[in-house]
Amino acid sequence: MFRAKTALFVRTVVQRTILANGLHSTSALNAKVAVVLSGCGVYDGSEVHEASATLVNLSRSGADVAIFAPDIEQMHVVDHTKGAPMEPNRNVLVESARIARGKIDALSTLKASGFDAVIFPGGFGAAKNLSTFAVDGTEMKVNGEVERVLKEFHGAKKPIGLCCIAPVLAAKVLPGCEVTVGSDQEEGGKWPYAGTAGAIGSMGSKHVKKDVTECHVDSKNKIVTTPAFMCETDVYKIFDGISLMVKEVIKMTK
Repeated sequence: MFRAKTALFVRTVVQRTILANGLHSTSALNAKVAVVLSGCGVYDGSEVHEASATLVNLSRSGADVAIFAPDIEQMHVVDHTKGAPMEPNRNVLVESARIARGKIDALSTLKASGFDAVIFPGGFGAAKNLSTFAVDGTEMKVNGEVERVLKEFHGAKKPIGLCCIAPVLAAKVLPGCEVTVGSDQEEGGKWPYAGTAGAIGSMGSKHVKKDVTECHVDSKNKIVTTPAFMCETDVYKIFDGISLMVKEVIKMTK
């Protein structure tokens, strides 16, 4: 009886201390974050380093993470040793499962009501599988489930994180938002995809110039973006920029 009363007293004191100091229980109140992948591989899917950096930093934050991808065929498959298309084609969900270690669900099952935030790593899959930006530029179409997810999270005022080329998705679906893909000038080859900044403006959104280790926070729309591999640079700098993006996304969920 004495031990039971003592245990109850200790739990009560701990709970009151947590509430008084604005802390939270890691098991109950950590952010629930959805990560949306677009395949596996920089040239035809999610950029693996970007996806990994996103997941590592979410893990470090204590977030409860679930991974999703559209159950569709890829635009094409690229032989990454040659940079050339190859056969046969592959499924985006099946390929994304490689990064997710098998723990993945179809994007059609993702509902904003069940999560606090969503993050889209980059890679050409965002421009080939999640949209047609790689082929159609500013006239691109966004995958229907991707568009629905972006609009649901935005409508619920829940944060959206995107890196590398993925910010074009928000620029198209949520015109008027502010995003970054780095620089609007190639700067001697440092930013080989600088023309994307102009495309973002043409789609009715605003591009904000940022370095690779920085991120841009659109507080009004709760959109956080970072350039990642839009820049030719060291991998650790990509990691640093994504780390900052994840921190800002998590901060917005509090």
